[in-house]
Amino acid sequence: MLDLQKASMWKRISAFLFDFIMLSIAAVLFAWGLSAVLGYDGYSQTVTDSYQRYGEEYGVELHITQTEYERLPEEEARKVDAAYAALNADEKALYAHQMMLNLSIVIISLGLLFAYLILEFFVPLRFGDGQTLGKKIFGVGLMKVEGIKVNAVTMFIRAILGKYTIETMIPVLIILMIYWGTIGIVGPIVIGLILITEIVIMAATPTNSLIHDLLASTVAIDEASQKIFTTPEEMAAFKAEMAAEIAQREKDTY
Repeated sequence: MLDLQKASMWKRISAFLFDFIMLSIAAVLFAWGLSAVLGYDGYSQTVTDSYQRYGEEYGVELHITQTEYERLPEEEARKVDAAYAALNADEKALYAHQMMLNLSIVIISLGLLFAYLILEFFVPLRFGDGQTLGKKIFGVGLMKVEGIKVNAVTMFIRAILGKYTIETMIPVLIILMIYWGTIGIVGPIVIGLILITEIVIMAATPTNSLIHDLLASTVAIDEASQKIFTTPEEMAAFKAEMAAEIAQREKDTY
């Protein structure tokens, strides 16, 4: 690879923060639209109404934590158990609750996917040199580590396989499972390992890369000063021309 003009860390961080904000806004908007189309609010309202109905019928509060439940008097705890038993026997409420969980995963996954496809895949292809909105503003570009211009395949691997799948969706799904109480200590360990891996890779690689850069073989460069070649043949021709110029200068010197 020819003289690498890496983007400065402050430029990369600034571009990342801007892109993160834009990505978050886009993901929320897509999620809101998907929620309306898939009828999430209807299932949520059914669950809410069911909790309220059985809570009022048995004279208890169903939205309590395990710690609060353990502190209840015995008689009150029996009422709560009876209310939950009735709730669990309500097929309509159970179906609505299951649909809420399933749709939560679908809406979050697709909302993020659509945001990544637009802002981290289509926009960089439109701008060229792998530039997102943040990278465009702060003068950061992308190229293959060998100095070649990125293409659609490279950007798809970087944005969807690296950023979306490994760096975003795995932690998000684990956080959801932690929230729902369906995963133990393994979840936080996996998230911690991903974070540690990112830090080690950034510190150990000469290009200060992250997982998505290693997968796609890309490097963040200073757009204004880095020469990027369209094809390997163009790069080979440039190297040959430079070698010939150096040889000619040496010849003229002697």
